[in-house]
Amino acid sequence: MTETLLQLEHVYQLYGKGDRRFTAVEDINLNLSSGEFIALLGPSGCGKSTLLRIIAGLQEATQGKVLYRGKQLIGVNPNTSIIFQTFALFPWLSVLNNVSLALKVRGIDAPERDKKAEELLDRVGLDGFESAYPRELSGGMRQKVGFARAMAVEPELLCMDEPFSALDVLSAESLRGELLELWTEGKIPTKAILMVSHNIEEAVFLADRIVVMDKEPGRIIAEHKIDLSHPRNRKSKEFQNHVDQVYAILAGQTGTETEELGTAPGEIGITRHLPDIEISNLTGLLEHLSEMEETKHDIYLLEDELGIESNDLLKLTEVAELLGFASISKGDIELSPLGLTFADASILARKEIFASRAKRIPLMRWLLTMLRSSEDNQLKKSTIQTALGLDFSPLEAEQQIGVLINWGRYAELISYEDNTETIKLEINK
Repeated sequence: MTETLLQLEHVYQLYGKGDRRFTAVEDINLNLSSGEFIALLGPSGCGKSTLLRIIAGLQEATQGKVLYRGKQLIGVNPNTSIIFQTFALFPWLSVLNNVSLALKVRGIDAPERDKKAEELLDRVGLDGFESAYPRELSGGMRQKVGFARAMAVEPELLCMDEPFSALDVLSAESLRGELLELWTEGKIPTKAILMVSHNIEEAVFLADRIVVMDKEPGRIIAEHKIDLSHPRNRKSKEFQNHVDQVYAILAGQTGTETEELGTAPGEIGITRHLPDIEISNLTGLLEHLSEMEETKHDIYLLEDELGIESNDLLKLTEVAELLGFASISKGDIELSPLGLTFADASILARKEIFASRAKRIPLMRWLLTMLRSSEDNQLKKSTIQTALGLDFSPLEAEQQIGVLINWGRYAELISYEDNTETIKLEINK
């Protein structure tokens, strides 16, 4: 029988006070048992990393319980190690000393900790690099040092926060395979792994169970079990079916116009978070879809066809849906007549179509109204950002004003002076 290691019961994380209080994660319930490899999957800003810090005891939840082996967690979880997406190595220490430092903190004598550190480095394929410094290593090798250091304390639960995202494609692929070998062959003492990711194929390749999260606020919307044995063949029909199903969960289904557009700041309802995308990439997606023979297309197939990561692809499909250029259902995307018109239009016509659709979005409409009501039809960026702070966190407010500026400039609805940080309404807009 497997034993339950971790339990999250109605966990919330809130930030700010009063009217500026917002929910980062909401009512999270999750169990993790010995022998499980779980992936937390979801868009940026859904609270995945926040949950990881709460589980490791690096951050206290605002509300709810975190239980480890049935006992409520207080302070840092001594049974957990975290591998971060940045390498987090001490540049002035050698590879050996970076790993042995974790053992030194636990009071292990120098001869024993150096011996154990050498064994771990050998296990992750870094034998011979003990005396090297981080600056001498490639990104993949530096992350291997991070793996060895995390495993040095023999954690029961190994937490990983997008550990492969900072690596190039080949290094990431190699390291995934090596981690899987260590895990499946029992070469590490870890009893369970919890990995944060935004890469759908990566999650299907590694995990036994995928916990899917959504944002605004961050919450669990589904769990998906991967019933495939290791090693997994990415090209197999079964593997692709799992990828397709997870894409379908994350992409959702096109709802009514009111549901899709949300509300403006100050109105009753949820203000829609606008994805940060390059409009040229959106144009490329629509052109690609318009050239397909079939009217409907599996979203997961676009990842390879366009050479784009799943997280970025989902942002593009979300914007296409938001602007009325496409509809989404069961993991498929289909261009609308307007989307086809946009894909075939000239540069100037595309701008006009984009402008007409952008003005329907409550957040953009709110910005244009603010500018029309202001003196000389212009406002400081900081003023708009402060107003957005009532609906978004400070970081999200900054990101959202950036999206509004980019979309508004492309549509020729607004202009922006960078030196004075001033947003101005374009005449007759």
